[in-house]
Amino acid sequence: MRAPRHDVADLGLAQAGVRRVEWAERAMPALRRIMERFAEQRPMEGLRIAACMHVTAETANLLRALRAGGAEVALAASNPVSTQDDTAAALVAEYGVMVHARSAMDAATYARNLVTVLERRPHLLLDDGCDLVNIAHLERPELLAETVGGCEQTTTGVLRLRRMSADGALKLPMVAVNDTATKRMFDNRYGTGQSTIDGIMRATNALLSGRTMVVAGFGYCGRGLAERARGMGARVIVTEVDPVKALDAVMQGYTVLPMEEAARAGDVFVTVTGNRDVIRAEHLALFKDGAVLANSGHFDVEIDLPALESLAVEVRREVRPQADEYVLADGRRVVLLAEGRLVNLGAAEGHPAAVMDMSFAVQALTVAWLAEHHGELAPGVLDVPAEIDAEVAALELAALGVHIDEMTPAQEDYLSSWRP
Repeated sequence: MRAPRHDVADLGLAQAGVRRVEWAERAMPALRRIMERFAEQRPMEGLRIAACMHVTAETANLLRALRAGGAEVALAASNPVSTQDDTAAALVAEYGVMVHARSAMDAATYARNLVTVLERRPHLLLDDGCDLVNIAHLERPELLAETVGGCEQTTTGVLRLRRMSADGALKLPMVAVNDTATKRMFDNRYGTGQSTIDGIMRATNALLSGRTMVVAGFGYCGRGLAERARGMGARVIVTEVDPVKALDAVMQGYTVLPMEEAARAGDVFVTVTGNRDVIRAEHLALFKDGAVLANSGHFDVEIDLPALESLAVEVRREVRPQADEYVLADGRRVVLLAEGRLVNLGAAEGHPAAVMDMSFAVQALTVAWLAEHHGELAPGVLDVPAEIDAEVAALELAALGVHIDEMTPAQEDYLSSWRP
């Protein structure tokens, strides 16, 4: 097979990438069943899809499913530090995907790759953080002439899309894949919780038991992280700006403090808020010597990195892989993981494949639904149809060998009637 248009580090890595992709596929039974269905039904025949996603083995299996369904796919990376170069090579050489992604690429290359996949004049967009939608709307709107809709799979991206829609700027129907019950439960809570701990452990080899972890943000991701940190014996402090989420954390037994107070107590700090400047200069000035600082929000703006640079009198790069040590004027050291980018992908491998099976199964079925129904949809942010969420949950239960009850006709009648 002739390799499609691409910009990857080394096509010679393709066979290593195939092994990685096939290993992930073993833990993705729901997506595999959908891939088989797509190969038979070809619901996306002739459609061009532009994707901005993490270039990982799990993503590769989603794109394989879309290719099986008849789509032409062009992929750019959604984060410079998460690209697996062997997976990128396999996608090009073995699976026929146009990939423009290299590990540790600079910001200019990242932006250029987004434009490159948009130049395919896609019918559908798959976005991870809203960067693809943003650059298309603000810089190259002419490339959306044939685009009929798309999906967004992150909390940060959905927030951006809702702001665009409220301002009347969003020109497409975009489905908020992130907001499904299965995605929030499985991916955000269990996936981010485990993979963030994984990234911290790989980068530091630190014992969490007996140490204090500060979790900034108590959304689904923060809850999952707090649960797993507590399960490993850490004392957990939560910081929040939302009183309802803060109350939830209190009722679950966590200590809730303002960041100014938490900064004095923490040994490990992780931001998972989706907002910027959560940890700032005034907080960094209070850190203990040796404090570990990480981010598991989508963009690298949650930690005020310029402030950290300005406070440091010395920066010791790579004291361990994906760990940089900043020495402050009084000798205190702050260890920043994965350059302040997503620690679970920068210092580890992201979510386990079993987690992404559910998220990408929802995404695959949503793409097929968009292919069929886009003519009926108006611009704005849309929910995933409830039947897709339920179908994916049923597929996962079947893969786990779990059986559940079904309602009797009398129970269905009872719930559908208001009469006693």
